[in-house]
Amino acid sequence: PVIAAVKGAASGAGFSLALACDLIVAAEGTRFNSAYVLIGLSPDGGLTYFLPRLVGLHRASQLFFSGDFVDAEKGLEMGFVNQVVKEEELMEVAYALASRLASAPTLAIAETKQLVNRSLSESLESQMENERQALARSVGTDDFREGISAFFEKRKASFKGR
Repeated sequence: PVIAAVKGAASGAGFSLALACDLIVAAEGTRFNSAYVLIGLSPDGGLTYFLPRLVGLHRASQLFFSGDFVDAEKGLEMGFVNQVVKEEELMEVAYALASRLASAPTLAIAETKQLVNRSLSESLESQMENERQALARSVGTDDFREGISAFFEKRKASFKGR
């Protein structure tokens, strides 16, 4: 997973880059906007792909057409920011999240990321088949065996990414 740690203003392409990440941690006071309309342009950088999927068509259209800023707390409420933290804690929180994910079963996370990314363009039937195939691959991993052993032994799992 890719984590964006954002502070200050994420405008235009900066907003696009943040939304292209899997998770967004934003510092208090951070502001996001689609600045393109303010200079007579249409959006680029994938903004029209990501934003409607994250906040819905009407909310995205309002942000595209107005160029208005949304603060981090509103971004959290709208669903495109995952966490808002104090500015001085931003990098510590982002690194802690990255460390947590790195010690998790990374193959299972990779499979999940692929499933989530495909989910918006697949039918339910094909997505369920994608899930079946991913699950079959996951069951054959050392991480799965470790996770099951740890569960039954009531201990914390130690995943290796294999």
